[in-house]
Amino acid sequence: MNIPAEQTLASFLVAPTRFLFFTGKGGVGKTSLACASAIALADGGRRVLLVSTDPASNLDEVLGVRLTSAATEIPAVPRLAALNIDPAAAAATYREKLVGPYRGKLPDAIVRGMEEQLSGACTMEIAAFDEFSRLLGQPEATADFDHVIFDTAPTGHTLRLMTLPTAWTGFLDTNTTGNSCLGPLAGLEKQRVIYENAVAALANGERTTLVLVSRAQGAALTEAERTSDELAAIGVRNQRLILNGLFQAVDSDPVARALQKRGAEALTEAGAFLNRMRVSKVPLLSHNLVGIPALRALVTLGEIGKQKVENRNEPLPATETLTDLVDDIAQAGRGVIMTMGKGGVGKTTIAAAIATELARRGFPVHLSTTDPAAHIAAAAGKIPGMRVSRIDPQVETRAYVEQVMATAEKNLDANGRALLEEDLRSPCTEEIAVFRAFARTVAQGKDAFVVLDTAPTGHTLLLLDATESYHREIARKASDLPEEVLQLLPRLRDGNYTRVVVVTLPEATPVHEAAMLQADLRRAQIEPFAWVINQSFAESGSRDPLLVARGRGETQFLREVVEQHSKRTAIVPWVTEEPAGPERLQQFFKP
Repeated sequence: MNIPAEQTLASFLVAPTRFLFFTGKGGVGKTSLACASAIALADGGRRVLLVSTDPASNLDEVLGVRLTSAATEIPAVPRLAALNIDPAAAAATYREKLVGPYRGKLPDAIVRGMEEQLSGACTMEIAAFDEFSRLLGQPEATADFDHVIFDTAPTGHTLRLMTLPTAWTGFLDTNTTGNSCLGPLAGLEKQRVIYENAVAALANGERTTLVLVSRAQGAALTEAERTSDELAAIGVRNQRLILNGLFQAVDSDPVARALQKRGAEALTEAGAFLNRMRVSKVPLLSHNLVGIPALRALVTLGEIGKQKVENRNEPLPATETLTDLVDDIAQAGRGVIMTMGKGGVGKTTIAAAIATELARRGFPVHLSTTDPAAHIAAAAGKIPGMRVSRIDPQVETRAYVEQVMATAEKNLDANGRALLEEDLRSPCTEEIAVFRAFARTVAQGKDAFVVLDTAPTGHTLLLLDATESYHREIARKASDLPEEVLQLLPRLRDGNYTRVVVVTLPEATPVHEAAMLQADLRRAQIEPFAWVINQSFAESGSRDPLLVARGRGETQFLREVVEQHSKRTAIVPWVTEEPAGPERLQQFFKP
């Protein structure tokens, strides 16, 4: 594919700003492009710090180095260091920073209460943000580096992370009681200057560039445009778009032609957005971008980018079809199906396919999502017997606040009411409200099928882990717990009530992150029902050389899933028609 010189990744990296943020819909290649850019700048003589703010970071695997929350030198790339902001570790450090000074000075019961109050998911988020702000808003923290590159989380989390500076600064300005859902505000107040510096750095176009990453896909481009608008609204206006994985067919192969056509149509539809952006382009390569040599080639498009995958014809392992899985699910007649996995692997599409097939078979179905960046309605379309909804954070937050106030205010004086109202204005309230709605939706599986397209891995686990902290939080503000909240964990752990479908792609990082997700689920006593390997070129029937090479490269990951991770595995091929709407989703269920 011929790309104009001014639109290459290399041209963008000639004179970049000091801070670069790579963001976009999950699975579009943010990590690969952030790593490749960091390596290119370091190779050019710059000192570079590469930072992941993704709860499900895979920087370690891509760079081939074990990373921690401290900057680690990358041996194969002089002048490059990298780190992961680990939310759990950051939360432990943050909690101790607030609670530690009181040990031995206050009664043990009070100290334990403080620790308990700081044990929820929102504490984990603000703690990770604390680290993020230090790197962005405290000049001495990155004084040794010419550039700081952030490989950010999938879009929903990124938006929350990047709007927190304004939200928390505003909360500090208006809070008069000295308390929040995070406990004493003294720890936050000490960070005010750093937070304000972080806000200023984000909005300074001479220092910061937002790099939106997308593929030539409708959902990814829509997400990139939405992110562009929302971040511009909070002052981040120096933006650039990278179109990753562009493909051009070399013959009349129907799969290759369909892939090229689908990409061209998506780009045409997004024409107005593309015309107002500075755009760089990166072609689809025949191999996975893991390891320093492959990442260097992504910028230079040198010899490694032209290599052929070794011509081996290993037989694919025995697997099932999506039809087989739905046959088993249908026998129960009701229950919850949750699709889970790394962002961008097709959870929404698989959830929509399962839901529409169950509805087609005559079952009542509720298809919903907890993903703030969901496109579930467009993916599923309309079919008799199926209801589609989305857990809307703003709607749920308003309803939650109204319920808490109505329940609690009769027992409060004017001062107590004012304190509660102030507490409910904190950013953490939204997390609690969304969690309550999630529990309520799961409860509907008693009488019908509920298919939940869940959020990307890190956010989903935070949502599941929030159960106990939610119990404590709502008990502090209301007289009783909703039955659906009390029953949530037992229902998620009941394999006859909830079937978790782990969705992945036949590539290294999605498979390994899905394996980590499965391990986390098992620690929570939730056993996955099956894995679905989505968008397989090996099963597509394509004869295009590049797609055949990618298909051959899938074999080792298909085998790893079947032999090491999954009790049962279904493969879904890459299909020629965009799988959106009931009729096109039927491509997955052809005999």
